[in-house]
Amino acid sequence: MVLPFDGGISRYFREDAPKEVRKAIENAGKSKILNPDFPYDDRWDKDEYEDALERLQLQLVRMQSWVKETGQRIAIVFEGRDAAGKGGTIKRIRENLNPRNTKVVALSKPTETEADQWYFQRYIAHLPAKGELTIFDRSWYNRGVVEHVFGFCTPEQRERWFSQTPEFEQMLVDEGITLIKIWLNVGRATQLKRFLDREKDPLKQWKLSWIDVEGLAKWDAYSAAIGETLERTHTDDAPWTVIRSDDKRRARVQTIRSILHRLDYTHKDEKALGPLDPEIAGGPDLWHA
Repeated sequence: MVLPFDGGISRYFREDAPKEVRKAIENAGKSKILNPDFPYDDRWDKDEYEDALERLQLQLVRMQSWVKETGQRIAIVFEGRDAAGKGGTIKRIRENLNPRNTKVVALSKPTETEADQWYFQRYIAHLPAKGELTIFDRSWYNRGVVEHVFGFCTPEQRERWFSQTPEFEQMLVDEGITLIKIWLNVGRATQLKRFLDREKDPLKQWKLSWIDVEGLAKWDAYSAAIGETLERTHTDDAPWTVIRSDDKRRARVQTIRSILHRLDYTHKDEKALGPLDPEIAGGPDLWHA
């Protein structure tokens, strides 16, 4: 089998991965959680997960009807480490929703014209109109983490971005947009194991990029950038919800619950929503912990 990027992920695992990370992956059981700091040892039971997800997806449909009928504008920003499960979580959110007023925005590298614009400008065109729900699969937060770690922006550009981001988001909120920010996080062994699985799966290799390969050796730089970004952009009107996603099942359910608990939609069923797990979903303090 021809592996993407000349097998760079497998090579990192064999030659450069920290010993404890390599050992965790080699000794992993089928349903065991690789991250020793995760509050649960095993993945959530599949039947319990699917039952909870089904109830939540019905609530999502009710929420979307409320958005359309009342002219709400909802913007959900998904950020997180690579392989943290953003795509899978977004898929579970939107799979039963009407695509006419629910859209996912996943922008590629800026064009030359876009690179010369105000940094936030290309995102503004995708903000929701009345009755719409927009999900950003990565967003203006690229500058805070990825661009900084890889040197795609100068320190001065990043600092200017930090000063403008709370003001930009405050303008969105003042304009009547409900802004929900989700940060998915995984442990180092979990991330590498998911990359290895993608590398050998022809149906998922498209998810990999050279940044994923090069970024494996930049774990500490990513951690520092993430910590600073969460700290400096967590505000009362645009707070971060951090989701620990070493278990995708728990992460998906807790993410959807976090979103729905924020919204006062018609026919909301608190019992069907279920409680938030403070060990899985919380603010930036959870990420630092």
